Amino acid sequence: MKVTTVVIVTKPHQPDVAKVASQLAAWFEGKGIRASMDPASVDRADLCVVVGGDGTLLAAARLMGEHQVPILAINYGGLGFLTEVTRDEMYPALEDVLAGKMVTHSRMMMEVSVQRDGAAVGTYQALNDVVIHKGTLARIIELEAHVDGQYVSIFRSDGLILSTPTGSTAYNVSAGGPIVHPAMAAIILTPISSHTLTNRPLVLPPESRIEVALRSIPDDVYITVDGQVGMKLDFRDRVTVRRSERLVQLIAPAGKGFFDVLRDKLKWG
Repeated sequence: MKVTTVVIVTKPHQPDVAKVASQLAAWFEGKGIRASMDPASVDRADLCVVVGGDGTLLAAARLMGEHQVPILAINYGGLGFLTEVTRDEMYPALEDVLAGKMVTHSRMMMEVSVQRDGAAVGTYQALNDVVIHKGTLARIIELEAHVDGQYVSIFRSDGLILSTPTGSTAYNVSAGGPIVHPAMAAIILTPISSHTLTNRPLVLPPESRIEVALRSIPDDVYITVDGQVGMKLDFRDRVTVRRSERLVQLIAPAGKGFFDVLRDKLKWG
């Protein structure tokens, strides 16, 4: 991969991260590579370097829109399932990228639409997950799910998670959903604290069209995309989730596999 222009995306309002980003920009400039810390310049970049946590990476992927360039993520956050490169590995990893020694993995995204009275009132792209959840009151909500026009069930629960394989290690796994290898293409439907104990997570084909309708009238129900954007839902709103045409390209260190990440982050033996 020939790199002539780089955009550096960081978590805002963190002076230590901003300092690292400035040092990175100077490092690239010293190699004759244009570096920008303006997110608006992403459509002119060959490479995106994310300095932060998984949330910063998720925001960067949405920011790119249709112009998805390879992303190298440096972990300056917490657990970091997606930001695999540590701070100590940062410059050696960048040298490997410029030398063509890194591996790029394609990750599927989901396209999300909220329909109200037959009209779209919200559209989103998700790399990790879509969560339909109640507000602060301790009440269950009723969500009616269909897959490809076939009725599945009314889920009486705290909500539903619709996850990509990439997002399967996020909220999905905390709610008892399966870990799905990110090389796969699938959509995972996981109820949150289901009132019906026999409601179990479902792993669906990637081309499925999932529709979820709000069938109860609690005070507050929301849809949240990648934990960062979303909106309040009204009674009988319909949420449609399907595979997006966009693919996110994540750069990973050569020789570091998915199970290495699981052992490291989940402290497996």
